[in-house]
Amino acid sequence: MTRLARHRWLIPLIIAIAIAGIAPAAVFAQPPSPLSPASSNAADIVRLHTIIMAIAAVIFVIVEGLLLYSAFRYRRRDDAEIPRQIYGSVPVEVAWTIAPAIIVVILMILTVRTMRTVAEPPAGTLDVQVVGHQWWWEFRYPDLGVVTANELHVPVGEVARFELTSADVVHSFWTPQLAGKTDAMPGRTTRTWFRATEPGVYQGQCAEFCGAQHAQMRFLVIVESQSDFEAWTQQQAAAPVSVTADQAKQGETLFFQSACVGCHTIQGTNAQAKTGPDLTHVGSRRTIAADTLDNTPENMAKWIQNPQAIKPGALMPNLNLAPQDVDALVAYLQSLK
Repeated sequence: MTRLARHRWLIPLIIAIAIAGIAPAAVFAQPPSPLSPASSNAADIVRLHTIIMAIAAVIFVIVEGLLLYSAFRYRRRDDAEIPRQIYGSVPVEVAWTIAPAIIVVILMILTVRTMRTVAEPPAGTLDVQVVGHQWWWEFRYPDLGVVTANELHVPVGEVARFELTSADVVHSFWTPQLAGKTDAMPGRTTRTWFRATEPGVYQGQCAEFCGAQHAQMRFLVIVESQSDFEAWTQQQAAAPVSVTADQAKQGETLFFQSACVGCHTIQGTNAQAKTGPDLTHVGSRRTIAADTLDNTPENMAKWIQNPQAIKPGALMPNLNLAPQDVDALVAYLQSLK
């Protein structure tokens, strides 16, 4: 008998150790982690996850332990010996039939209870309409007169309720640290909510494959104090300040004479199209192109110069603008704060 055959019981042990070492690294290495909740209902989801994983770990240890024990205890001693067999134990067979059924019932009860907890939001004062587009997010605050894109602001400690729909294909609205996944579907309205418990900036993303740029359909959730949120909404509801710099004025003229005006909205102007993101205060946003690039003049120039090089397939075309026209447009858009 070869040495490998004599020690084949070690193979399951090696696999178990590898899984135990790799799985936690895979879970914790990818921020933002849903295992670091920053809202009440996200904490409920993590609590359920922890219970399920603990039960699964206990089952894994018991099963693998019995497997390893059996592989070692009843291994073939030599080519002539047949290992002693164990079978026909009624108590054992009853136990391993009833035990899984009890575990499944317990997990079902815990899961249904958590689903009911996170499904119905408590009374809240902030309502947000979310529209998924290929490949960006539109956020509307109907009670505040605010429309923005790819940057969601909510006050800490307050229930935020969301009505989701889609302008094209099925998307999925997911903020790993704040709430579970909720589909946004064309022609239907779905709902979700969360109450953020910690101020900060949290990353969200589309969790349903929706096309070539699905991976770059992200957004930011800015959780801030009530006073900061009120200041932000007042600033967003107002028309942008009139530009005064010469280059920004040139960019403004170019914006309204080019195809830009046919796709975007800028409040207080004749630009009222709905195809692309609302640009009323684009200069004050942290990122552009659905959290693909930091909002800097250099990145804005790259995006305007050739958006297809950054997000192939996006609806924004390459207008083949001259470098001086790109710089003028950047100056104008950066001034919209």
